[in-house]
Amino acid sequence: MTDALNPLLAASTLDYRLPPFAQITDEHYEPAFDAAFAEQLAEIDAITDDEAEPTFENTLIPLERSGQLLRRVSYVFYNKSSADSTEATNELDERLAPRLAAHEDAIRLNAALYARLRAVQDSLPDRDDLDAESRYLVERYVTDFTLAGAGVDDAAKERLSALNQRISGLQARFEKQLLADTNDLAVVFDDPAELEGLGDGEISAAAEAAKARGLEGKWLVSLVLPTGHPWLSALARPEVRDRIMTASRARGARGGAYDNRELVLQLARLRAERAELLGFSSHADYVTAGQTAGSAANVADMLGRLAPAAARNARREHEALERLAGTTVDAADWSHWTEKVRAAEYDVDTAELRPYFEAEQVLQHGVFFAATQLYGITFAERTELVGYHPDVRVFEVTDADGSPLGLFLYDLYTRDSKRGGAWMNSLVDASELLGEPTTIVVNNHNVPKPAAGEPTLLTFDEVHTLFHEFGHALHGLFGHAVYPRFAGTSVHRDFVEFPSQVNEMWMLWPEVLANYAKHYQTGAPIPQDVVDRIVASETFNEGFATSEYLGAALLDQAWHVLTAAEAQAVADTTAFEASALAAVGLDFPPVPPRYQSSYFAHTFSGGYDAQYYSYIWSEVLDADTVDWFTENGGLTRENGDRFRSRLLGVGGTKDPIEAYVDFRGRRANLEPLLKRRGLLD
Repeated sequence: MTDALNPLLAASTLDYRLPPFAQITDEHYEPAFDAAFAEQLAEIDAITDDEAEPTFENTLIPLERSGQLLRRVSYVFYNKSSADSTEATNELDERLAPRLAAHEDAIRLNAALYARLRAVQDSLPDRDDLDAESRYLVERYVTDFTLAGAGVDDAAKERLSALNQRISGLQARFEKQLLADTNDLAVVFDDPAELEGLGDGEISAAAEAAKARGLEGKWLVSLVLPTGHPWLSALARPEVRDRIMTASRARGARGGAYDNRELVLQLARLRAERAELLGFSSHADYVTAGQTAGSAANVADMLGRLAPAAARNARREHEALERLAGTTVDAADWSHWTEKVRAAEYDVDTAELRPYFEAEQVLQHGVFFAATQLYGITFAERTELVGYHPDVRVFEVTDADGSPLGLFLYDLYTRDSKRGGAWMNSLVDASELLGEPTTIVVNNHNVPKPAAGEPTLLTFDEVHTLFHEFGHALHGLFGHAVYPRFAGTSVHRDFVEFPSQVNEMWMLWPEVLANYAKHYQTGAPIPQDVVDRIVASETFNEGFATSEYLGAALLDQAWHVLTAAEAQAVADTTAFEASALAAVGLDFPPVPPRYQSSYFAHTFSGGYDAQYYSYIWSEVLDADTVDWFTENGGLTRENGDRFRSRLLGVGGTKDPIEAYVDFRGRRANLEPLLKRRGLLD
């Protein structure tokens, strides 16, 4: 294939530089990566070959300009491999992982480049002409290179590079095997009566899922990424709930080609060895050194303060469930009986809310409406622009002053080629240095798709997720930076969930809820007394919700606080999990962790290794911010503009805690989070 025939090798000529998805095929990716690797290495050589004294202008600027082709190709490929994978992209992903790690090491472990960065850092006191963003860029690069191992000797660098390649390859294999096993373990039913309790739309979605696999006349329940499936709350038959829960918890841990347990052990060992080589006692200490948490000890302190109260509340909730059920309530039954208790104590049936949560109404008159009210931005669908899959919709986003802001790609439905969960990707980042004034962001979800002509009615949790992920999208759209290193959502991992969590608040904000929560058949608004009861029940089941989250977060920490010697000694993932949960009082079978190790994609393939704590760490800021919005009038342009200009809009251009203090006027308090989760005494 000639370069001229590869659409990835030239900048897109489409509006907003949308990738030409209709022209891209699987065969284009690998040659594009080959060219991109070579191009960036040549760009790095040009920097280090410069015999002039290192300066910001001849070192940082060309470093920031380097890798534009690799960035473009990577964004397109990794969006494709996560949202619409094929056998070819899965295989290429596994082959690319060690190559990409080696390429990154060729840059981050480059002694000559590191020396130039350190020299520029040393010269900063004499550079009165550099602005704060430029100075912060230097500091971040020196920190990143130091943590990567740029300062260690050649023998250590060689071992580091080998470890990084091995780790990246194992992570890619973990994700590939998890997707395959998740698809393989989807639960098939022969009779729709077995799905008693589900609505017509859900049963239709199950029939469509079966049909897509050639199983006409059957019904298929696809598994979601977390342990608990959202349909467990409605399914009436205990044996059906048990089948789904058993399948969910078996992923990656039942022997055979898709078993991930050995990969978990290898990843824990290799990460611990790498941390030791870099001078850290554990992988968790290595990772948190570059985050707002600062150390694994700080993470352990916070999680340790929350776990006992959460576990205590979960046990109280379990007692209430068993009183109502009159029988034993296990993990498969918890959400089902939770809805019964919620209905009995608060007169709230979340299943009955679904007619008020039609997907298009939620998107247009809920998610988009809140953003327009807060920030003045507007949305227009561009049906002539082609996404990477027929289900993908493209929206043009325009700023309040009429200027173009970017594109928002919306991918709602689940499919076998898409990994589980929900997430946001970037396809183009805005950067002044690179002349990119606009952004392209993607939101992916996994909502079952009903038959043609039938409405997509969302669960309460799915609506919550739409608002959450759109918070990431807003962060990506608004993040304004001179340098690509700081564009969009390029912030500390334990800060990146904060903007998305704040956006969740608008889901139940009266003005927003009244605008979108209307019965899809009658147009009647959701009754106010129902809303009042939902709000009254907000801390209900928080013992369970907090415990299952903390179980996963503490399990992630347990794997990654191990020393190299300790990691080598672990031989049984099941026994290790049981011991880790018992140590923090979360060994309660009715409340399993949100993810168990063999399907914990966040930590073993998704970049949240030793950082799954980030969600609740960010939620401290989120809960405190919700209080600020409430105290200052809520959904107003003045409030939105302040939040955008001082937090969302700064991208990664300053320390995130400094940005928060600039917005809030002080550091965050923990009390709003404790109140929200029902953890106050």
